Amino acid sequence: MFRFFENLINPYVPYTEHDKPPQKLWPFLWDYSQPFKKVFALTAFMSVVVAAIEIWLIYYMGRLVDLLGSDPALLWQTYGTELILVALFVLLIRPALQGVDVLLLNNAIMPNFGTLIRWRAHKQVLRQSVGWFENDFAGRIANRIMQTPPAAGEVVFQVFDAISYSLAYLIGAAILLTLSDLRLLVPLLGWFVLYGFLVRWTLARVGPAAKDASDARSAVTGRVVDAYTNIHSVKMFAHHDLELGFAKDAIEEARRTFQIEMRIFTIMDVFLVALNGLLIVGVVGWALWLWTTGEASVGVVAAAAALTLRLNAMTGWIMWALSSFFRQLGVVAEGMETIAQPITLVDATDAKPLQLSDGRIEMQNLTHHYGRTSGGLQGVDLEIAPGERIGLIGRSGAGKSTLVKLLLRFYEAEGGRILIDGQNIGDVTQDSLRRHIGMVQQDSSLLHRSVRENILYGRPDASEEEMIAAAKQAQAHEFIQDLSDPEGRHGYDARVGERGVKLSGGQRQRITLARVILKDAPILLLDEATSALDSEVEAAIQETLYGMMAGKSVIAIAHRLSTIAEMDRILVLDEGRIVEEGSHDALLARGGLYADFWSRQSGGFLKLDEDA
Repeated sequence: MFRFFENLINPYVPYTEHDKPPQKLWPFLWDYSQPFKKVFALTAFMSVVVAAIEIWLIYYMGRLVDLLGSDPALLWQTYGTELILVALFVLLIRPALQGVDVLLLNNAIMPNFGTLIRWRAHKQVLRQSVGWFENDFAGRIANRIMQTPPAAGEVVFQVFDAISYSLAYLIGAAILLTLSDLRLLVPLLGWFVLYGFLVRWTLARVGPAAKDASDARSAVTGRVVDAYTNIHSVKMFAHHDLELGFAKDAIEEARRTFQIEMRIFTIMDVFLVALNGLLIVGVVGWALWLWTTGEASVGVVAAAAALTLRLNAMTGWIMWALSSFFRQLGVVAEGMETIAQPITLVDATDAKPLQLSDGRIEMQNLTHHYGRTSGGLQGVDLEIAPGERIGLIGRSGAGKSTLVKLLLRFYEAEGGRILIDGQNIGDVTQDSLRRHIGMVQQDSSLLHRSVRENILYGRPDASEEEMIAAAKQAQAHEFIQDLSDPEGRHGYDARVGERGVKLSGGQRQRITLARVILKDAPILLLDEATSALDSEVEAAIQETLYGMMAGKSVIAIAHRLSTIAEMDRILVLDEGRIVEEGSHDALLARGGLYADFWSRQSGGFLKLDEDA
């Protein structure tokens, strides 16, 4: 039975992805709710049925009180069949209907709705560009992905568990009082109007307060995760107290916003108790007066009393449900600031996979300044022949990394274009472009997974033998065999820690090299590929790298000029332009910027930081 309801909705059902998701709250939720429309409708109907049954039970208790005024000896003889049928309904049918209601809500909707939102939100965020991620805290992004689905689930829960049920209950209560005596409806309506004003006052304040509190909690998460992610820097600079102070400011802001939110609920509670007192006195008092004048039966008084006491108990729950509803809407609205951001770097509508034949790369008047007036590249023209190896050097900020990022299409070039085998990279799919490019970065961070999973990231369908061969070629196999983690896993099964922190820089770099070797892409990008290696290992890896370059089009960024001295051609970038190009010997003979770098370096290392 549970499995039937749990499988009514597939949270991973295929859907049309939006580059520009809905920017308003209700269209956003409605878009995510499409697979649930029929289940939502059925659940709403069942909520009304359950509320109607509760009202009917109160009505029947009043009837039962009136029946007690008849001759006890004739009660069962006259009403026995009716009483038995009611008892069977209460014992069998009512629980069954209630069961269907809670199965739909608790088992069909709640687990699947949150899962669907989390899955689609994660999928949407992964489609964002590298530049998008560089403009935000990873912790804050993750926090919004994690907190939005349960908040949206709580919104749906309150709609069906409280709001639809309570509306049906109030309408049923009004009908019941009208059938008993129309005048009993007057205090109920008066109470309802005042209750509506209180609800309006509360909700007008709790929504913005909840969003402020949610924003503040996300800020806390962002700052805390930032400290944990950079714990080596925190410890190295002995900035424990500085980080505590940085976090405390955000934590205090979270406390302040939460205090404001709680003040609203306190005011609401006090006024709600006073309103409910008016409801009880008004309805029950009037019913008693009608009884004293002979215009109402004892059953009517009993039903009115039971109804008002039930409403008294419900009103607090309804108010909290409505408050929770709008508070969670505030959380969803805050999450939308991340999840619903448009995808700005997208494939063209008619984009086709890159068809790579030779590996010829052409950059024509390539310009990119990250939206600023300086930095990046300015009018770069470059052609790399198939299989040609290019070395790239320049001062910090000269545009080296920008050139590589544009080739990978991590950013959309502001001007000019890049062609690979005659195909504009803006006209091919991003995935097919990046599948044809292998890159070893200076920052060789790894996934918090096993060594095996990290190497196979280069080519997931590779065999065990191919993976080990790549590790051996990267001079990594021997140290991998000696690895172990706290959970007792060894060798290729050992976990490497977040960003590979359990390994040395050189070990991380060699695993990264193994991953790129396994990928065996026809275009190879090297960004200080040997910077983290000691001299002995570097010498061995250099031979591996030159072996990797065979038959590939290569761009290698280096500060250690000896690592690119044997390249077919060396380019010198300065202020976003190519100012020199040629072989190592030709550039030395020219006596320009490259020759100056070479003369000032020690041991072939150019003491310049990497550019952004």
